[in-house]
Amino acid sequence: MAVRDALVALLTAGPAYGFQLHGELAARTGARREINVGQTYATLDRLTSRRLIEPAGSTDDGLPLHRLTDAGRDAAAAWLGGADASGTDPWDETVDRVLIAASLPGTDLGAVLAGERARWMTRRDDSAARAAAPAEAAGDGLARLAAAAEVQRADAALGWLAAVEHAAPAPFAPSADRPRRGRRPGSRAAAAGVGATSAGEPDESGPSPHSTSA
Repeated sequence: MAVRDALVALLTAGPAYGFQLHGELAARTGARREINVGQTYATLDRLTSRRLIEPAGSTDDGLPLHRLTDAGRDAAAAWLGGADASGTDPWDETVDRVLIAASLPGTDLGAVLAGERARWMTRRDDSAARAAAPAEAAGDGLARLAAAAEVQRADAALGWLAAVEHAAPAPFAPSADRPRRGRRPGSRAAAAGVGATSAGEPDESGPSPHSTSA
C-alpha cells in the first residue's frame, strides 16, 4: 500500500491534522502499518503539491488541518475501488484496502469485497491455466510450480475475504483523543530553535527531517 493512497482514503472521514492521520493509519490497519511519522508529513506535502488535499483551517490549539479536494476524492474512490499502486503486492493492497474500508463510516464495504473477490478469482483462474500448461522447455516445470503457488495464494485470499464478509467489525469515527504529538506552525521560533514545543511536539510548518519516499 502506498501511504498516499491510505491518507486520501482516511481523509474521506473528514479534515484531520498530520499526527492524527499518522495514528489513524495504524489504528485502521490493525497496527500492521506503522510508518515513520516523517513519512506521513512528507506525503501530506506531496499530496498538497499535487492538489489532492488542501488546507482546512486549524484545530483550536493551532494544528493545521487537511481536507480532500475534488481530485483527492476521486483518488480515494479509485483506490477503494481497486486501483493498486504501481509496484505494490496485490495481497498487501487487498488486506490494507479491506481493513481501511471496514473501519471507515460511510464506505460501502460490500462493494470493496465484491471487487476484491472478482480480482482474486481472475488471478486464480489465470494462474490455474498456467499451472496446467504442458512443460515444453527447460524451466517450464518451475513456472508451473510458481503458478500453482499463486493459485494457493488466491484461494487463501478468497477465504479471508469470505471471513471478513461474515465477521467484519463495525466502522468507527476518527478518534477524538489528542495524540501525544502534533506539529505546530511556528513552534520552532517559540521553542527558541529547539524545534519542539514544551510538550515535545514537532513543528508542522515544514518538512520533517525524517521524511522518506511514499
